[in-house]
Amino acid sequence: MAVNLQKGQRVDLTKGNAGLTKLMVGLGWDEAEKTGKGGFFASLFSSPPPPIDCDASVLMLNENGKLTRKEDLIYFGNLRSMCGSVVHTGDNLTGEGEGDDEVIIVEINKIPPHIHRLVFLVNIYDCVRRNQHFGMIKNAFIRVVNASNNQELIRFNLSDNYHGKTTLFAGEIYRYNNEWKFAAIGEATNDTSLREIVKRY
Repeated sequence: MAVNLQKGQRVDLTKGNAGLTKLMVGLGWDEAEKTGKGGFFASLFSSPPPPIDCDASVLMLNENGKLTRKEDLIYFGNLRSMCGSVVHTGDNLTGEGEGDDEVIIVEINKIPPHIHRLVFLVNIYDCVRRNQHFGMIKNAFIRVVNASNNQELIRFNLSDNYHGKTTLFAGEIYRYNNEWKFAAIGEATNDTSLREIVKRY
């Protein structure tokens, strides 16, 4: 049975899970109902707003929490790490449908020794021009699944009020005493692009 985490909680991944080597990290979200202004007649003369395009990414950080090279940012423009330990399965442009919207595969036994943290985040593509933010998103979550048997190990529902925020740091997988753990982060920022996010690291 999956462990449902609250913001700030941490849980062991590999300790007590002998043989766990391949994880599927799923991130999901839904667009909240639009509240139109001006009623029916206004809607006749205005084009519908574009769908909210959320993008999941992974920062592969060293023990000092630094991104040492651009290839360690895994996102829709760089779907696979050089070591092959982290693979993004592709971009979802709308977030429609049930379940995971974007999926990242992590093979923890392939992660290089100098990488100590995998930070999973979601940001809104072209958020400034489209005037979009995470207050327009609902039902966001991150979950970790044992890829060998499809067992859900961890789920963290991101239920805070993220109105006005454009980047959401969902969770991280990190080394601790030769084991791997998961931390539920749930923090949002006003970073408007991956370029701005990377500057933090």
